[in-house]
Amino acid sequence: MDIRIRNEEEKDYYLVEEITREAFWNLYCPGCSEHFMAHELRKHPDFIPELTFVIEVDGKVVGSIFYSYSKVIDVDGQEHKTISFGPVSISPHLHRQGLGKRLISHSIEAAKKAGHRAIFIGGFKYHYTLYGFEGAKKYRVSMPDGKYYAGIMALPLFEGALDNIRGSIHFSEGMYPDNKSFEEYDSKFPYREKEIKPCQKEFEKAVSEIDEQNY
Repeated sequence: MDIRIRNEEEKDYYLVEEITREAFWNLYCPGCSEHFMAHELRKHPDFIPELTFVIEVDGKVVGSIFYSYSKVIDVDGQEHKTISFGPVSISPHLHRQGLGKRLISHSIEAAKKAGHRAIFIGGFKYHYTLYGFEGAKKYRVSMPDGKYYAGIMALPLFEGALDNIRGSIHFSEGMYPDNKSFEEYDSKFPYREKEIKPCQKEFEKAVSEIDEQNY
């Protein structure tokens, strides 16, 4: 396979959204809205185009990763700018071939070179520990409700990046688009059946799991 990673371009938009839809369909809930998130995030001031990449195999786009600004608000109310990624997607027929790993690793190195402080994400822990992510609890950063969730993780991008910061992580509002126009937007893609699957229950459980680890 000839593999290339580059910044997303406007010509990629529909294909990237189509791949994102395929990758997330029925994964976390019946249907999905991650493709709509990608579509709307590009318009948001927190969107970081220079860290948003596509991965090509033999000249064809087969996946993407999106980045946006987030922030840690400390106990004194001071804001510390951080970044976050998502959605991340690879065409389902190319899963488990290391493409997602290449894409994420490439973006992390780009974020380091750009001088960003830290990356905060939400997801399944077993997906991200291999990149160095650990529970945000280790860095005394909770969600806004004050709880430390196992699925909220952080990766400092330089030594001491999160030292002496205690507070809560706030992801960009661009990650939570207004769904009023979702149905009209989604209708431009081919019809797919919405189904209830066991993995959706696993996700519901994972997002509410409290981090009990001692760091």
